[in-house]
Amino acid sequence: MFSLTPEAAEPRLTVARRTLGRLRQVPELAARYRGCADVRTLDDVAALPPLLKDDLNVALAHLRPRAEHGATWLFQSGGSTGAPKLGHAPTGFYMAGVHAHWQPLEREDVFVNAWGAGRMWGAHFLAAALADLSGCQVIALGSVTRDEYAEWLAFFAAREVTAIGGTPSVLRLWFAHARAAGVELPALRKVLWLGEAWQPQMEEDMAAVAPEARRWGMFGSTETWVVGTNSPDCPADTFHTLPHQLVHVDEDELLDFTTLDPEMLNPVLRYRTGDAGRLVACPCGRPGPAIRVAGRRDSVVQVRGLGLHVDELITRAEREPGVTRSQVLITETGGRAGAVELLVVTEPGASVDVERLRKELLAETFTLSTAFQHDPENFRVRPVADLISNERTGKTAGLVVREGT
Repeated sequence: MFSLTPEAAEPRLTVARRTLGRLRQVPELAARYRGCADVRTLDDVAALPPLLKDDLNVALAHLRPRAEHGATWLFQSGGSTGAPKLGHAPTGFYMAGVHAHWQPLEREDVFVNAWGAGRMWGAHFLAAALADLSGCQVIALGSVTRDEYAEWLAFFAAREVTAIGGTPSVLRLWFAHARAAGVELPALRKVLWLGEAWQPQMEEDMAAVAPEARRWGMFGSTETWVVGTNSPDCPADTFHTLPHQLVHVDEDELLDFTTLDPEMLNPVLRYRTGDAGRLVACPCGRPGPAIRVAGRRDSVVQVRGLGLHVDELITRAEREPGVTRSQVLITETGGRAGAVELLVVTEPGASVDVERLRKELLAETFTLSTAFQHDPENFRVRPVADLISNERTGKTAGLVVREGT
């Protein structure tokens, strides 16, 4: 199943043919694509081998981006849950095409760009390009430290900020700090997010701090750039695909992406990010198919030969009264999980019996009870003030793996 009809895709398939030709130039990939038929229909696209992250990294090492149309930005993607990869983008970050179909910001807005601005991550600059197209005022904030939140929140209130954007992990910190400090942002109407799935737990803090605020989401990756967008009338997990993005849903419900924008520098052809989903009719009533993103299929990690569903463990932990956020930390020694810790952040003043929670999770989770049958003390639940975040992007992954000593 494709997000575009054959009629809508036909004028853009020239780009897919060109991308296929580029991939055939890569020695390590040439054999895979040499026997493939030329791309003339959507069925031809579906018959091509999927392009995985490592394949794209190999291709980018051989194919220089077409920089003759302007400056080329080089960005690092990944690094939160996998090895870093490189991506390219022209000045403007393809946001003119996004802005033509999705306009959450208006000229009258005062917008706080709270995506991290450093270390080769593109989201801050992508959001800046969108703000430029809207003509609004921008506070290019970037990352802040814990002791700076109160002063900045007071500044936002004084400046009557109407919009803020960032990863949900970062946004959740902003709203939690505002609520704890008793700061209200009555002018705030719009919350833009990109980089992670929306966190429903944030809704309560938003309602207290900025009751008029509504979410506006983007979905994509540094390799594909923005694939789809949603509005406050759409479910948080449902995105309307942009006309230059071709999304294919396989029988296993894995999503792959083919970018049909002729300005695209990355060779994105049936590229798989690890996300699963399906095509649906969005309840907002907007015509055409949308994609409902079910999450990443790579959230299953091997623990002593058994598959641990990280997302399910986190969901169960965050249902515990008093627990606001959680994260799985695996310590490996020689490639083998020596210990698994569930890090939990609790509400101020809440009393959570972590030992009881640990015993319940051990009993309820087959992988944990089996893997740690002989050393149950190596599965722990540990209260923490903050979860482990990526300093470069501000993202907080559900799973962190580190090497033990």
